[in-house]
Amino acid sequence: MASKDELKNKIIEVLETIMDPEIGIDVYNLGLIYDIQIIDDNKAKISMGLTTMFCPLAATIPLMIIDQLKEKLNVDVDVDIVYDPPWTPLRMTEKGRAMFKERFGYDIVEMYKQTTQVDKE
Repeated sequence: MASKDELKNKIIEVLETIMDPEIGIDVYNLGLIYDIQIIDDNKAKISMGLTTMFCPLAATIPLMIIDQLKEKLNVDVDVDIVYDPPWTPLRMTEKGRAMFKERFGYDIVEMYKQTTQVDKE
C-alpha cells in the first residue's frame, strides 16, 4: 500500500504524460492541475482549470486524465473543472515554461507579465 504522497507523485507522473493537444505541453506542467486530493488507495479527486473558459477540449482532457489514471495506476478519479481562479501562464511549472519557450520561441510568462502589468510606475 502506497502512502498518500507516493500515490500523489505517481499521479503527477501520469499527468505529465497527458498532453494538451493544442499546446503540446502536458497538463501538469502547463499548470492546469490546481489540486490533487488522495481519497484512498485507489480513489483521487483532481481540480483543474482550462487555458480558456471556451476551451474546445473541456470534455476531452478530463476523460483523458480519467482513462490514463485508471489504465496505468488503477485509480478512479473525479475531475472537477474550476474557472476561479482563471488559468494564467503564471500557473505553469518551470519545466512547463521551458517547454513552452522551446516549442514557441518565447517566454510566455515574461510576455504575460509585460502585457498585463496594470501599474507601470
